[in-house]
This record gives sequence, C-alpha cells and structure tokens, in this order.
Amino acid sequence: MHNRTPSIPEQPAPHHAGFTAELASVVTGARRRALRDGDRHIDTAHLLHSLIESDPEVRGVFDGGPQLARVLGYLVQRSIGYGLRWQGTLERSGAPAAVDEPGADGWSPSAVEAMDRAERGAVLRGESCAGGLDILAALVGDPECRAVEVLERAGVEAAWLAGRTADRLAEVSRPG
Repeated sequence: MHNRTPSIPEQPAPHHAGFTAELASVVTGARRRALRDGDRHIDTAHLLHSLIESDPEVRGVFDGGPQLARVLGYLVQRSIGYGLRWQGTLERSGAPAAVDEPGADGWSPSAVEAMDRAERGAVLRGESCAGGLDILAALVGDPECRAVEVLERAGVEAAWLAGRTADRLAEVSRPG
C-alpha cells in the first residue's frame, strides 16, 4: 500500500541560526499543518497560522478576538475551502509554479523570502535573532503571498496590520 501523504523534508527553517528558540515551535507547527493539508511545501499561510496560535505578541497586534477568529476560520478552512486551489502549486509571489519545480527543502519560495526578510529586519533593529513579530512583518510586507490573501479575505488590511506590527517592533526594540 502506498502512502498518499506528501513528505516535507525535515529541514530547518532557512537561515535558522538567525531565529529565536521559540520560533522552532512555529516552524514545527507550520510543517505539521502543511503535511495535514496535503501540501508538499510550507507556505506563508502555514507560517501565519502557526504564528497566531503560538505567539502571544503576534496575537496582540490584531484587533481583538473577533478579528483573530475570522483569520483562524479562514486558515482552518484551507484544506476544505478556498485553499483547495493552492494544492498542486508552489507559492511564490506572483504566479504560482507547478509543484514539480524545485523548492527550498520543503519551503515555498515566498516562505523562504519571508524568513530571510524577518532575519534582515531583526538585524537592522540591532537584534541578533528574529522573532514572531519579525516574521509577521515580513509576511504582511508581501502583498502577493498567501498569508496576505488569507488576512484580506478575513477583513484584515495588510497595510494596517503592517503598521501595527512596525509600531510594536519599535516598542520592543527601545532600550529601557
């Protein structure tokens, strides 16, 4: 009997040395979601879902419970609803490519770029490691990624969330 569940290589997050230990659970959660959804690559929507569930600072930038509930509702529906059109495609900002094209060790190109932007953002703020807010800022900074599509379908404007995330990052970066 053949196992029809796709496999995602057990590779660490791209450039994992620049991330906090807490983000290991985010990456693990995103990988688990991708497997459960039948996806061959971790994408930005998997990262968003895992961030919201595991990082209280990320949840704190949203406008309360009802807004978070709508976003999580869309994320949970991924494997049975609108996300079905994503199956068989590899997320990259712009037009999706066939899954048969090479990915980055089980990560979509858009997710890899988001992780890279998060790390660069943390370094620019003087931090040695990126955190959940850095990843959220990177996700909402790509208007063509799946995470932003989920947010906008749930009624959350990415530009508004980007502003709140930037404000929160500025607060946590201040010495004091």
